[in-house]
Amino acid sequence: MTRSFPDGFLWGASTAAHQIEGNNLNNDWWQLEHTAADYGVQFSGDALDSYHRYEEDMRLLAEAGFNAYRFSIEWSRIEPSPGKFSRAVLAHYRRMIDTARRLGLNPVVTLHHFTHPIWFGERGGWLGEHAVEDFTRYVEQACTILDGVEWVCTINEPNVLAVNHGQLRRVARGEDYQLVGALPDSEIGEALIEAHRATAPLVRDAVGAKTGWTVANQALVPAPGAEARHAEVQWIWEDMYLKAARDDDYVGVQSYTSQPVDENGVVPHPDHPDNTLMGWAYRPDALEIAVRHTHDVLGGVPILVTENGIATPDDERRIAYTKAALQGLRNAMDDGIDVRAYLHWSLLDNFEWGRWEPTFGLVAVDRETFERRPKPSLAWLGGIARTNALQTR
Repeated sequence: MTRSFPDGFLWGASTAAHQIEGNNLNNDWWQLEHTAADYGVQFSGDALDSYHRYEEDMRLLAEAGFNAYRFSIEWSRIEPSPGKFSRAVLAHYRRMIDTARRLGLNPVVTLHHFTHPIWFGERGGWLGEHAVEDFTRYVEQACTILDGVEWVCTINEPNVLAVNHGQLRRVARGEDYQLVGALPDSEIGEALIEAHRATAPLVRDAVGAKTGWTVANQALVPAPGAEARHAEVQWIWEDMYLKAARDDDYVGVQSYTSQPVDENGVVPHPDHPDNTLMGWAYRPDALEIAVRHTHDVLGGVPILVTENGIATPDDERRIAYTKAALQGLRNAMDDGIDVRAYLHWSLLDNFEWGRWEPTFGLVAVDRETFERRPKPSLAWLGGIARTNALQTR
């Protein structure tokens, strides 16, 4: 059976600057890779050298049949010191935008994907007195290169950002790092919501782009009798960030797996042979759960699937997971949910925030030579993109 997608549907893949560019010397993750090396955090180093090889990466997507590419621009490169902007770096990212468009790829540009300039952290990060002002100043500069970009994301996964920076607050208070079950820090979350609400209208007005942000959708389900606890966790983890998107042009859904919530909170993934390289349960149905929940919260706000994928060394398993996820996505769309894009995570096997081992990419990369080696999944998903249709049998 053939299941077609709407005309103009975006098919692509996503990346993030720090995970692929290499040598982002001025951001907090580069700093963490050095200070936490003794605790098992690995070094990004040259990463995949995509700062220089971005056209090669984009060409792989375009030639496979895709029509979109989501990538982020790096705040710490653009503003390495407070109020001091690099015109050369801004021009570099403009060349990326122009290259994508020349190759027939609709650029989906993310302004903030987890990393911050070191100076921003030294000022107190998102709880600093001038955090929103600092971020707004950066976004104003970013707008100078966004002419003609149709889709802009202000902040990627603010709920995960609030988890990560909340953990740093715990450590700063002398508390233990919470290895399992950490929830987003709501105070940091509120600061991120304020920053998004300050900058989304700015981008929309300055460049006319459809503007929103992306949320890490947990696809949480209540265990029997734990409905009240589930609602509480759902709000802290996800819904406060979704509701902040009510006035946006779209919201990004980012989904990988699903977990139950019992009276104690989110139930950790038990060990299982089907678990992915991230230790997550194999749940391609999570995407449909996430899209339906997002629609329940936001009604008619259009949805872009801005990340979905699986960390596995087995590319046949990647194809099976993605096919099942797309079938669920099409089911949700058949029920009237407005979905405009499917952007796979990730284009490339990359630096997965402290680890190199989890491989999400449609393309493998030799980290010594930087040779790109497309996997069968790139051609398979590109074929779906080219025909704008999924063959279910």
